[in-house]
Amino acid sequence: MNVDDLNFAYKVRHALNARLEHLPPSTMDRLATARQLALSRKKAHAPEGAAWAGNAGRFFQPFSWLGRMGVAVPLLALAAGLVGIYQAQQQQRISELAELDAAVLSDELPLSAYLDHGFNAYLTQREQ
Repeated sequence: MNVDDLNFAYKVRHALNARLEHLPPSTMDRLATARQLALSRKKAHAPEGAAWAGNAGRFFQPFSWLGRMGVAVPLLALAAGLVGIYQAQQQQRISELAELDAAVLSDELPLSAYLDHGFNAYLTQREQ
């Protein structure tokens, strides 16, 4: 229930309680009977004031760790997969840069590589 619903419920309760003395005895008897009937139909294991809809409360029952693990395990697997992908890409980038550095240091590059302006900019950036 949101705040507006609670405020409305309190106002209705207050209005009903204010007029309680003016109700005829037959109405009072019917209300008492309806209350007793509602209380007899209440589930024994339902906690007082529980406002869980559907299966939202199943995480707080026994074996709730199974439900939590059903959510946590896929999230952990996703996080581990993302970290693994990131690490693999970083390793691939490091490997490519190492090959390029080795080629520059061993002078195995063709002369046209030194004429490329982008390559020269890369070399000056790497020196700084």
